[in-house]
Amino acid sequence: MRILILMFFSMVLSFGAEVIDCNIIFEQRKGEILKELDKINEQQQALQALQSATQNILDQKEAELKKREEKVAQIEQDIKNTEEKINKMLKKNEEILKQIQNATKTKMGEAYTSMKDSKSAAILENLPEGEAANILFGLDTKVASKILAKMNPQKAASLTQLIVKGPPFTQEETKQEQKPQAPQEVQAMPQEAPTSNTL
Repeated sequence: MRILILMFFSMVLSFGAEVIDCNIIFEQRKGEILKELDKINEQQQALQALQSATQNILDQKEAELKKREEKVAQIEQDIKNTEEKINKMLKKNEEILKQIQNATKTKMGEAYTSMKDSKSAAILENLPEGEAANILFGLDTKVASKILAKMNPQKAASLTQLIVKGPPFTQEETKQEQKPQAPQEVQAMPQEAPTSNTL
């Protein structure tokens, strides 16, 4: 029994010595562990600061992008509104122009209708063909035919061709009509003009 007690005491003493050794080792390493924990805390704080800064930058960029998108949307809306205003103004202008043209045609038609056919024909022969065709087109068919009958046949034929094509009567059409005739007239002139100088 004494042996058992001695063995028990020796075990307790050896275990106590190991515990004392562990405490000494822990105390020695405690400073190192605290330094490592401080480093880890610093790294975590730095990481959090970086994440926060990154998030702030992203939020700013997103806010700027939203503002730009809003500006673009506003500009697009302004453009649409301006286009609508322009289209409305164009329609109004076209209506006003038609009214003016109709009023002018009516007045011109009345003027030419009230004149004698021969005087109307003489005036229209001296106007550019596009304008003359436009005036004749606006007249009553009977009045226009009487005026054309009093005109030079060549001029009346040219105006009739323009009227048949229908409006708008432009100067370009009349020039194109006149160009083919010019070489024929030039060719015809030398045939008519042969002169002999005989004494």
